[in-house]
Amino acid sequence: MTYVITEPCINVKDTACVDVCPVDCIHPRKDEPGFKDTPQLYIDPDECIDCGACVSECPVNAIYQEDDVPEEWRKYIVLNARAYSELPKVGR
Repeated sequence: MTYVITEPCINVKDTACVDVCPVDCIHPRKDEPGFKDTPQLYIDPDECIDCGACVSECPVNAIYQEDDVPEEWRKYIVLNARAYSELPKVGR
């Protein structure tokens, strides 16, 4: 199981979740290429350890466990995985 970042993150990109992630699976960080042009943050589904540390840090309540993503935002499960695979692999 993985966590997914959904619509409320768009154009907010508060990086508090990035700071608490123990495995550095949320990108892009502010210091990575593409941060400015990427509409939201994404969680690498292959790296996420399902710890949930990011959930309480998100000020816009955009992060859900995959099975708990609200129906209206289910498309973000696929978008998150696809977008993550397209992000620059700088620093990783």
